[in-house]
Amino acid sequence: MRKGLLVIGLLLAVGCMPLAAEDHVMAATKSSNSKQDAPQTLTLSLSEAQDYAVKQNRTLKNASLAVQEAYAARWQTIAAMLPQVDGSYSYSNYLGYSATLSMMGNDVKIDMPNVGALGVTASMGISGQGIVGALLQNVAIEMKKLSLEQSESELRGSVMTSYVSLLALQSITDLLDSSLVNIEELEHMTQNAVNAGAAEQTKADQIRVRVNTMRNNINVQKRSIELAYNSLKVLLDVPVETQIELTDDLDAILSPEAVLNLLAENFDVRNNLNYQLLEKNAELARRNVHMAGWAYGPTLSLAYSYTDQHYYGEGGMRMTPPNVVQVSVRMPLWSSGKRAAGVVEKKIAYEEAKNTLSETGDQLVIQYKQLCYNLNSAYETYVTEKENIEVSQRVFASTTEKYKYGASSMLELTNASNDLITAQSSYVQAMLSLVNAQVELEEFLNN
Repeated sequence: MRKGLLVIGLLLAVGCMPLAAEDHVMAATKSSNSKQDAPQTLTLSLSEAQDYAVKQNRTLKNASLAVQEAYAARWQTIAAMLPQVDGSYSYSNYLGYSATLSMMGNDVKIDMPNVGALGVTASMGISGQGIVGALLQNVAIEMKKLSLEQSESELRGSVMTSYVSLLALQSITDLLDSSLVNIEELEHMTQNAVNAGAAEQTKADQIRVRVNTMRNNINVQKRSIELAYNSLKVLLDVPVETQIELTDDLDAILSPEAVLNLLAENFDVRNNLNYQLLEKNAELARRNVHMAGWAYGPTLSLAYSYTDQHYYGEGGMRMTPPNVVQVSVRMPLWSSGKRAAGVVEKKIAYEEAKNTLSETGDQLVIQYKQLCYNLNSAYETYVTEKENIEVSQRVFASTTEKYKYGASSMLELTNASNDLITAQSSYVQAMLSLVNAQVELEEFLNN
């Protein structure tokens, strides 16, 4: 009896879950599938947007439910080795049948009365493979938790990319709007000059082409902004009619300090989530070796049954004992090398997992250096393109002003306009490259 209690205690220690675990798991898995009522307007900083997405995003909720599912699977493994109690009741009606027995040459009829039987059976079976299986479930839970953390990190990175893209697109649109005002004023002046006979219609038409090109580019940017807002709403899991207001400043997010601080962080390969997952995978492979080895181990089974029979009428013979205790030990003896081959297979898989872990560790060090280089390069390009768009804006404004007084030609105005649009496109691309490089390094460092 004491040994049985010790085994039960071991199983509970492996599971780290109380006897009421089934109720605990059921309570933990209750979550509302309906979308929470979101406010009509959301005013968010970058960090607030990331936190809101982590709280609301249903993909991340599924990853969290996967962790709870792993807990439930572990408890099933443990509970299978704890006492199982079943009850039964049966009623038999022989419809007046009488059995005939021959005793010393005489036939004796024995009436078969109706009988009801109540039975209770308690049993449990313990094996080394079952205990190791519970330990394997612990590793599976840790892997699910790491996957959840990885999903959260990826979600935060996606929110940051979407948030910064919106800020950049809005900044570019504002810049183009101001440029459009200047060139529309120029178009109006030129058309007045044409109407007064002081200029040719060709010159006014050329400026109109510039105005239309600028307007079309602004409309493209506005459609991109709408698409970016919808993408952010998907990440935040809010209704499409929700209005989102961004409070952070683009320069504050893409500041030199943020980039330098990120580049100055020390890299520890053990903090990388991919490396941690591979570590757990190697541990899982090691425990699988133990699992395969326990195929040679014995299986202990304990059972107790209680049966109570009640005869409705006279007669009846009680043939079944009311109390029965059974103890059995099953020991595998010969499997034609099947179990030995299983152990060899798991050992080979464990060696493969260790080799993969070691190789990945070396690759991650190289990857870290490459990501730092990419971030540094992307930031330098971003600074250059930011300066270029400012210069292009000043050149365009200056050329427009000169054109009003005849100090610059239509060709110079056209070139300045094209340069501004090209600089705008290069600036947006440089900004997205910088954000992606920053997000990749942050995820790599598990920040």
